[in-house]
Amino acid sequence: MTRTVCLAQNPDADALLASDMFALLTGMLLDQQIPMEKAFSGPKVLADRMGGLDVHRIAEADPEAFASIMATPPAVHRFPGSMAKRVQAMAQFVVETYDGDVTKIWADGDGAAVFKRLKALPGFGEQKAKIFLALLGKQFEVTPEGWRAAAGSYGDEGSRRSVADVRDSKSLLEVRDFKKAAKAAAKK
Repeated sequence: MTRTVCLAQNPDADALLASDMFALLTGMLLDQQIPMEKAFSGPKVLADRMGGLDVHRIAEADPEAFASIMATPPAVHRFPGSMAKRVQAMAQFVVETYDGDVTKIWADGDGAAVFKRLKALPGFGEQKAKIFLALLGKQFEVTPEGWRAAAGSYGDEGSRRSVADVRDSKSLLEVRDFKKAAKAAAKK
């Protein structure tokens, strides 16, 4: 089955995200303090610069050399140094805990167990883990029992609140409108 995602809003970057779950996880990690499209394009940029996106190579890379790869213009992230450390820490954790196979994070257990494993990833807090679980369920057919409840409101069917709900440019704008309205409501 050929999966299509539109998270990076770039066909080549989205093709990598659709076919490589480590790339998807890395995009989610990068999704903070920069536009979603840039975050989810990051794995493709890394893959191009490293001759492929390999969790073992990232985990074992010299930290300064990897930070340099992240920082080469255009930088993969607004904060390339700190994000290089986070990406590398996540890769190391995945190698040490899951033998480099990120799909083992959600291969068994119910939604609460998968959420707990996602939340244990370096750089993943409660919200990021919930959003990623919702993304897995809504777009990647990873639907362990109770996944919607474990994902909280991000798992709601028909919602437009996070990357989990972005399937095209129209839904991206709907998610942005939701976030803008939520920020405005929080300021009142």
